[in-house]
Amino acid sequence: MSRPRSPRSPRTPRSRLRARAGTALGVLALLLGASACATGEPAAAPAAAGAASPDRIDPLPGTPTPRLPVTVPSADGRQVTVDSVERIIPLNGSLSELVFSLGLGRHAVARDVSTTFEQAAQLPVITQAHEVSAEGVLSLRPTVVLADRSTGPAEAVEQIRAAGVPLIVLDDAKKLDDVGARIDRVAAALGVPEAGEELKSRTAQQISEVQAQLPPAAGARPKVAFLYLRGSASVFLLGGPDSGAPSLIESAGGEDAGAAAKLSGDFTPLTSEALVKAAPDAILVMSKGLESVGGVDGLLALPGVAQTPAGLDRRIIAVDDGRLLSYGPRTPQVLHEIATQLHRDAK
Repeated sequence: MSRPRSPRSPRTPRSRLRARAGTALGVLALLLGASACATGEPAAAPAAAGAASPDRIDPLPGTPTPRLPVTVPSADGRQVTVDSVERIIPLNGSLSELVFSLGLGRHAVARDVSTTFEQAAQLPVITQAHEVSAEGVLSLRPTVVLADRSTGPAEAVEQIRAAGVPLIVLDDAKKLDDVGARIDRVAAALGVPEAGEELKSRTAQQISEVQAQLPPAAGARPKVAFLYLRGSASVFLLGGPDSGAPSLIESAGGEDAGAAAKLSGDFTPLTSEALVKAAPDAILVMSKGLESVGGVDGLLALPGVAQTPAGLDRRIIAVDDGRLLSYGPRTPQVLHEIATQLHRDAK
């Protein structure tokens, strides 16, 4: 399958998926517990391993005081000066997660359709099918707008900039190694670098804790195929090395089946032949995608799925759409989910 852009180009795997399927991302979930935020919201109770818990962000304790103005580089080559963070608009769910995790959620004045966690639920939505509305953004008088290379359309981004609003584009996060740098850049743009260091340290520690609990390797790692499913649009794709999932799979103690099968690019059409070649021991899907094909039974009815080791064992790993490829403060919870389901029979 040809890809519209190269792996390091303006579109991330998530945005390519959005363009193909045009569906809203699913709800988010938080598995490792939440603490009280600076606005006095009650903390969510810690969740048991593998259990569902409230759809909330876990902000840092305290209220960070931004040191402004700051001038920071934008990923599109510009230098952008931020004088105020009183009215922040993050243009996707991953960036919203970072703003709220840093303790600046009280300054967010809008959200996109993939931002569905509880603390942001009352904010107005300024995207339509993942396309940014420049008029909607400007009507809310933002003092800073955060975007990444997947944000579009380009005309809307330029219209926001032309109105004089500081708009910072961040590089896309595609693997675990990108998480720390992404936290640093958002924190720097908002004038709270110390909070960024704290959040980065907390996230790295949580990732290490999840990986420390992985069962000892015994022989070959289980192969995991990442499938992108949108039954209503008849979109069924098998992830390759650029899908965004391999880093998560490998960090959770698995091997990406698409990469092992020598697939190229981000996704290839899901066929019986491709699945036989991949021979996955487990299948990773987004929760809404699984729902769209009728659950596990519907997935097993797709050509070739039931004949794979994963299908024969019904080993299907479902993670909420909004968190799976976000690569941010909740990535430790994503790893925990994948590892728990992947190694469910480990002693």
